[in-house]
Amino acid sequence: MTDRRGVVARRAEDLILGVPYVRGWNRARRSAGALAGQLMLLGLDSDFPGLTADVNIFGDGLVELGTVRPDAAARLAELITAGLQAELCDTSAGAPAPARRQAPAA
Repeated sequence: MTDRRGVVARRAEDLILGVPYVRGWNRARRSAGALAGQLMLLGLDSDFPGLTADVNIFGDGLVELGTVRPDAAARLAELITAGLQAELCDTSAGAPAPARRQAPAA
């Protein structure tokens, strides 16, 4: 099974010559480490014990969250949403306010 981007392809178990598996896995390892660090800061590291780096048959790095409880997945979704909202607020606060049109004097 694969999605339209080819990310959800089979794991690389039988390696094919010329596919950059190490590069993909190393990128996934760095990303999984960054996520693990953030989860630790939030006290959620124990909720994601299956967090690992992997690589698919195309050499694409994958970060697997593993099996998680529904409340842990909901909390992660809330944190992502809060982060996106904060980012949007920062972006809109930094942009100059649009000029208001003055009504013509009567």
